[in-house]
Amino acid sequence: MTDGHYDVAVVGAGAAGLMAAIFAARQGARVIALDGAKRIGAKILIAGGGRCNVTHDVVHAEDFNGNRNTIGKVLRSFDVPATIDFFRSLGVDLKREETGKLFPVTDRAHTVLDALLRAASQAGAVITTGARVTSIEAGHPFRVGTVTADSVVIATGGRSVPKTGSDGSGYALAKSVGHTITTTFPGLVPLLLPRDHVLTSLSGTSVETELVLQTSTGRVVHRERGSMLFTHFGLSGPVVLDMSRHWIASRTEATTLSANVVPSYTFEEMDKRLVTIAAGNPRATVVSALRAEVPERLLSVIAPGGTAIAKLSRDERRRIARSLTALPLPVTGDRGFDYAEVTAGGVPLSEVDVKTMMSRCCDRLFLCGEILDVDGKIGGYNFQWAWASGRLAGIHAASPVLLP
Repeated sequence: MTDGHYDVAVVGAGAAGLMAAIFAARQGARVIALDGAKRIGAKILIAGGGRCNVTHDVVHAEDFNGNRNTIGKVLRSFDVPATIDFFRSLGVDLKREETGKLFPVTDRAHTVLDALLRAASQAGAVITTGARVTSIEAGHPFRVGTVTADSVVIATGGRSVPKTGSDGSGYALAKSVGHTITTTFPGLVPLLLPRDHVLTSLSGTSVETELVLQTSTGRVVHRERGSMLFTHFGLSGPVVLDMSRHWIASRTEATTLSANVVPSYTFEEMDKRLVTIAAGNPRATVVSALRAEVPERLLSVIAPGGTAIAKLSRDERRRIARSLTALPLPVTGDRGFDYAEVTAGGVPLSEVDVKTMMSRCCDRLFLCGEILDVDGKIGGYNFQWAWASGRLAGIHAASPVLLP
């Protein structure tokens, strides 16, 4: 670890940390970013299947979990157009895909990481790898390992994908200077079904669906619509990842999860449609009638045997309509932080002044990125939070240089 005194020490050099380092250094501050990993940016490099989903074309506070009014203030300080302009200024042009996700035109995450590291270097920030910070001593100045600094930015991330260095160690640092930590759990994580459940036989099959999470009294806790992927262990795909944090958070409420695999229809509408199909074609089966809309492998599980709809009893037909519109998904758990794309929980936003990202517990200490209790949907939203919160933290951490 480099010795010496700096205006700003950034602990963690992932997406948020690099933004903090760049913008602090651009204010004229002497900046050092300390990261425990041997190689910087592992999480950036694996994002988006190695392409790095930089952001989404439209990002609202409603796309996140947490205090949306507070989250919105941070997002408005550095919105999507500003993000696009920033990366373009670094030589990284972004392209929009049909889903609304924005990727570098090179389709290489290294393009994004290399540009950020180059920008940090050009601004004069020192990036130090293999420098794991185990303690922060508050004071004037702070002591961060063998480094002293007038301001400190904690950007250590959460607990998701710990092999990248995001192992939750930053929470202890935050607690040591007075912060509390709300319960952390995996977000954007695949879900598990019982071993050998019939749906696991559909591994590799995807379907457009609406997932509904309900309590035992029928109260809807959350709805999500999108693509679901059946796997050998259970369920994945964008809609499952987005639903996962809600399922995990509500486990104590004895909730149930179901899938409407014909999301344009209610149960009654689907039952009526099956009656109409049978009247028009007495030989039609559920598979032959619906395979243009629902994967045949899934239909064969819902309506095995290939019996003509016209020959089904009323109860059998309605059971099939119910399975199509409310297919039970008996989730038993999740794949954990090793497979989670983000961490839910962390330092409460109420303990941070979101105009500056400065701690309300410790003067001249700033927090940004995933360490905070903010998590968004899949599709670049969490990176947008990192860019916006990291930039704010960096600018204001450097402010003593401009305003002594």
